[in-house]
Amino acid sequence: MKKKFIVKKTFEFNNIINSKNKKNNKYYSLYYNENKLGYNRFGISVPKKIGKANIRNKYKRRIRSIIDNNKNNYPISFDYIIIMKKECLNQKFVDLEKNLNILIKNIDRNDLNEKEQDL
Repeated sequence: MKKKFIVKKTFEFNNIINSKNKKNNKYYSLYYNENKLGYNRFGISVPKKIGKANIRNKYKRRIRSIIDNNKNNYPISFDYIIIMKKECLNQKFVDLEKNLNILIKNIDRNDLNEKEQDL
């Protein structure tokens, strides 16, 4: 994944998380926010509960691989923060991929518009 497609700054992470646009499933928490860049950006967080650094890095590589393989199927112009849950441990790559793809594809722009109107 190229650097321009990665969310790295702490304030960007906080802005996306504070937007309160969130989807959950058994394996991931996904925060998202619309951007005006014309492409998607992804931030990945794997908590220390998952394991030591080498294990966390392994799962980050898996998530990056899933994103690279499926990035053309995702809604465009969003910033995503993917937070992995402990239930991901000992799951097959195929299951992780399927669950992340379902979670991202279920994002609806209408949800964002409704929340903006409520404010």
